[in-house]
Amino acid sequence: MEHLELFLLPLLILALLILPVAAVIRRRRSPKAAKNAFILNLCSFFAVLALSVILPIGGFVGAEETEAAANAVSAGSAGLGFLAAAIATGLGSIGCGIAVGNAAPAAIGAVAEEPKVFSKALIFVALGEGVALYGFLISFMILNKI
Repeated sequence: MEHLELFLLPLLILALLILPVAAVIRRRRSPKAAKNAFILNLCSFFAVLALSVILPIGGFVGAEETEAAANAVSAGSAGLGFLAAAIATGLGSIGCGIAVGNAAPAAIGAVAEEPKVFSKALIFVALGEGVALYGFLISFMILNKI
């Protein structure tokens, strides 16, 4: 029964969820039939969800196993914190590069035509650079929580 639980039941569930979508992708149905297939897909999803709640597969977990799992998760959460800090800094810097790359040439062109708009143009370029600072601040806050 263990192999059945691990391989066949998830494949059966996946097949039940994808079956209505496959007919739509093959374009053998009209838009009304596609709507009905979508509704059938949603109903089958909620039916599978209800069955998984009513008929749980697998055994229950004991207190010892729960404590070991909690220790393993807390050890791995520091790595996810470092990853989140890196993503915050990286995406903030990429956003800054995009913003400054678009605003700086426009500001230079505006200042070349009218020198009085230098301060306004500088503000727009500085706002783009602020995105990187916000990303750095968020990553700093994440690293302080680890």
